[in-house]
Amino acid sequence: MSASRRAFIKKTAAGSAAVFAGGILPGFGAGSYRRIPGANERIRVSVMGVNARGLALALNFARQENCDVAHICDVDNRALERCVEAVSERQGARPAGFRDFRRSLEDPDIDALVIAAPDHWHAPASLLAMQAGKHVYVEKPCSHNPHEGEMLVEAAARYGRVVQMGNQRRSWPRVKEAIARLKEGVIGRPYFARAWYANNRGTIGHGKELPVPQWLDWELWQGPAPRKPYRDNLVHYNWHWLWHWGTGEALNNGTHTVDLMRWGLGVDCPFRISSSGGRYRYEDDWETPDTQVISMDFREGVTMTWEGRSCNGKENEGTSTGVLFFGENGSMLIPGGDGYTIFDLDGNVVEKVEGVTEVDPLNPVNPAELLDGLHIRNFFDGIRGIAPLKADIASGHISTLLVQLGNISYRLGRSLEIDPATGHALGDRTAEEYWSRSYEKGWEMRL
Repeated sequence: MSASRRAFIKKTAAGSAAVFAGGILPGFGAGSYRRIPGANERIRVSVMGVNARGLALALNFARQENCDVAHICDVDNRALERCVEAVSERQGARPAGFRDFRRSLEDPDIDALVIAAPDHWHAPASLLAMQAGKHVYVEKPCSHNPHEGEMLVEAAARYGRVVQMGNQRRSWPRVKEAIARLKEGVIGRPYFARAWYANNRGTIGHGKELPVPQWLDWELWQGPAPRKPYRDNLVHYNWHWLWHWGTGEALNNGTHTVDLMRWGLGVDCPFRISSSGGRYRYEDDWETPDTQVISMDFREGVTMTWEGRSCNGKENEGTSTGVLFFGENGSMLIPGGDGYTIFDLDGNVVEKVEGVTEVDPLNPVNPAELLDGLHIRNFFDGIRGIAPLKADIASGHISTLLVQLGNISYRLGRSLEIDPATGHALGDRTAEEYWSRSYEKGWEMRL
């Protein structure tokens, strides 16, 4: 990276935060954004893992002003070629393509790495990117296990990098408005929050060990995870339901709404957490629960629960995913979209605020492109020093940790007593065994 580019990236545009607080919002157009000092300097990004969600992210980054998607990285040749073509068409310039994202990190002109690879890659790739001097936009969950999240928080401080987690709802305008009104007391003191996710996922069957397809670099797909043979029902999505690589529905979708509950109630770590459930619907290779309830109790005198139903799509409150806050004087619903509804104590609607655009919460690839663009803009503002991140790695780690603790409780079959100051289970050596993981030799995470 040239000296001038380094100076730009580190420069703070004095006074800009007063007029721009994280994205293009109603009443603040692209022309206003271009008038911000330093806003016309282009940010060059590399996107890692582009088969599904990563493809949507790559296209969203490509549509942002003053951003060049310069590199596309994927271990699947088909996904790599498809994304390169799609980004080329959108931005009018062809990105370079790499199977191994580490080659991209060697380029001094890459400013940031965008990570949408499988969960077991999120933290190791983030760390390698920071050590290469890159900023990081990492999809949720930020880590496969709690220790990795702790390492990312420390690494961001040590290497001075900007790290944004993909809790995109933190940047959605009506959701932000809802949380602000909640904190102002629109339903009185909130003391309980309930969140859920419901879908109708099918069976993943029983995988067969087969030769690795020519289009896939199975060795690099596994990366930091200890080696296992290739099976034909893992790539590209079903790894979510296997503990070796994935984190289950709780972190796949629960992270979003657990983060909203934590944000609205103003809490960090609980003093007690418990989880129950199981794999009930099918008999197949799926290991994580398809039905799960996680309960969290906090010293602040509040409780929150998350309910996940991967194989029964019956909606709650008319939405497949959402959060319902309960307070002294009423309740507030934030559904899967960018809107909210306020109820009185009898459940009557007091006020309904529509979102600025429609959202499809069951779309696993691109449920809200325009709204998510605000989160990307906020990431750029953090790099430029214009505004604080809406979902920095410290906050992202806590929201991820709460659901990870729920999974640990589920796997142990009992509740956990937690130190709210650290998030660790109190005097619980068995629980601590789930705090980290083993790595393939040579892939260990080291600060």
